[in-house]
Amino acid sequence: MRTSRTELLLGRTLLVVALVLTVLPLLSMLSAALQPADRNPTGLSWPSDPQWINFVTAFQVGHVWQLMGSSALIVLGVVPASLLFATLAGYALGGLRVRGGRAVLVFLVLGLTIPFEALIIPLYYQAQAMGTLNTQWAIVFPLIGLFMPFSVFWMRAHFVNVPVELSEAARVDGASIWQEFRRIQLPLATPALSALAILLFLWTWNQFLLPVVLVANPLDRTVAGALTFFQGQYYSSIPLLNAGALIIITPAIVVFLIFQRQFIKALLQGAVKG
Repeated sequence: MRTSRTELLLGRTLLVVALVLTVLPLLSMLSAALQPADRNPTGLSWPSDPQWINFVTAFQVGHVWQLMGSSALIVLGVVPASLLFATLAGYALGGLRVRGGRAVLVFLVLGLTIPFEALIIPLYYQAQAMGTLNTQWAIVFPLIGLFMPFSVFWMRAHFVNVPVELSEAARVDGASIWQEFRRIQLPLATPALSALAILLFLWTWNQFLLPVVLVANPLDRTVAGALTFFQGQYYSSIPLLNAGALIIITPAIVVFLIFQRQFIKALLQGAVKG
């Protein structure tokens, strides 16, 4: 079915609008960050004398380098474990279709409906009982659990769409379930795993509330907590706050731009079947 010119024009218009709504706030933050640190910028205007030194000041005041290292450790603890558990569970529910899988799926969907903020107090007492309070493990363990409902649901959606004939052919050739999973299912799941890894990275990197509640030392939190260092001396400096925010979100933007092809491929996977 061919796309009409009206639909094509409407689609391009919506893409342009989405692009403007995405880029405009970033440009506004950049223009504000380049204003003198003691000035309160109003509106979107490029300064006549850009203060690039604001980024250096924000980097130092916000202890961004230390917090990036802390965030990297948390990401390395959360993302690989979440991918492993979600892939195994998703294959069991979507590929093997184990008994009781529907009940488990309903349970996971219910987990998606629970507000994150409602779990903060129980997580605090649980971390205290486990002895992980005020450590980075207090962030890693809860995030793995909180990400599981969506992650398993994501991977299950992939394995459900894998043709059953591939599994049947592997069984005829004498392959075990593990061999089939490792040699056939995992290579096919690469786009879905890549997209899920990007989402988990972004969510973990930008996590703010959980580290603030469960970790007392600011330098052991995620990089999003860098903005808390501007409380006090620089709390009224809007340019420094904007400079710090841009530094924080830059790694997330870079990661998404690098892996955007895999992300889009995973979203479109299964839409066209040959």
